[in-house]
Amino acid sequence: MQDILGLLKTLRRPRLLTSAARAGVVQYDRAKLLPRILGDTCPRKSGQAALRLFNLEAELNDRRLRGSADYTPRRHVEVLIALMGEAQLLTPTPRR
Repeated sequence: MQDILGLLKTLRRPRLLTSAARAGVVQYDRAKLLPRILGDTCPRKSGQAALRLFNLEAELNDRRLRGSADYTPRRHVEVLIALMGEAQLLTPTPRR
C-alpha cells in the first residue's frame, strides 16, 4: 500500500476545486476545521487524520461524479483544504 503522501499525489480533481482548496489551505486551522469535518473523534496524528480525510474526499468525489443531490462543492473544498493541510504537516521540512 502506498503511503498517504503518495496517494495524495495521485489525486486528479477539477482545477476549480483544487484552486479553491490551495487558496484556503494557507489559513488552515486544524483545531477549528478538523472537528467540523470529522466530528468528536478527531485523530491527534496527522497521518490518521489524512487517511480519514482521503476516504471522505473519495466519497465526496464519487457523489460529484454521480451528480448526487446531496453533493456540495463547499464541503468538498473544505475537505480538500483539510487534506492538504494535514499533508503539509506530514511533509518533512528541510533543515537549514
